[in-house]
Amino acid sequence: MNGAAPASHGQSRALLVLLGILWGLNWPAVKVSLTGVSPWALRSIGLGAAACTVFALGLLRGHPLAIRSGRERLHIVVAGLLNVALFNILLTFAQLGAATSRVAIITYSMPLWATLFARFALGERLDAMRSSGLLLGAGGLLTLLWPLAGGGLPHGVLLALGAALSWAAGTVYTKWARLSSAPLAMAGWQLLTGALVALTGLFSFESAPYFPAWHAMRGEVMLALGYHILFGMALAHIIWFSIVARMPAGVAALGTLLVPVVGVTGAVLLLGDRPTSSDLAGFALIFCAALCVLLPRGSAAQPRTR
Repeated sequence: MNGAAPASHGQSRALLVLLGILWGLNWPAVKVSLTGVSPWALRSIGLGAAACTVFALGLLRGHPLAIRSGRERLHIVVAGLLNVALFNILLTFAQLGAATSRVAIITYSMPLWATLFARFALGERLDAMRSSGLLLGAGGLLTLLWPLAGGGLPHGVLLALGAALSWAAGTVYTKWARLSSAPLAMAGWQLLTGALVALTGLFSFESAPYFPAWHAMRGEVMLALGYHILFGMALAHIIWFSIVARMPAGVAALGTLLVPVVGVTGAVLLLGDRPTSSDLAGFALIFCAALCVLLPRGSAAQPRTR
């Protein structure tokens, strides 16, 4: 059994690298998709595909998908509104108003806000490492935003910041609610909540036809949209839940730090983004801050072995 455990952890770490690549490249894929697909249609398709994938995975594995408690249903809907609906919709519109690399950098201040919210909402203590992370994160955001403040912050930057705050609030809310439903069920219903919100926005703010005609779309848009649906949403969620089932949550969360690195690199290479020196300095500080906040404490820092 001892020989099998390292192999299993090696597979999990390989999956984390693959997940970082899939989610990281999803940033430029969304940007390209938005040149031919409306934000509401993009999120309706993407979140709907992700919800269907998670539910299908749950059925194949025989996991319970029903939420039997009325209290839990309410909490899952609220968490879905914050963690999925607001987060994804704000990010989509943010990419229309700011460079993808800058949006990705600001968005990955999420763990810092979650740590700060948990301090006040849940009474969680801040140790020296997390306090250092908050200071580094504040310095990173200040470094990135200060040069932009003179002419007024671009709305894309504000939307990215709003997305980070929304995700953090949803994470802390979920912790506060102490939900006991199966993780796969909670994820599926939250994704479905996000998809329904996106569909409501689509029908409310856009005129028919709501979805683009495939034959009228440019080749690169079709390729980017296909990547977003099949790899950035569906396959990525399958991999994520496989990782969570195999590894401690802290280690899994730490692995997602590869996402902004791939996202920023992809935006530079594929979209021609040119981050400024303040962007890169801010990114370095925020990345180190997230590392401080997400680094597992004590024995959780090492993967469990049998």
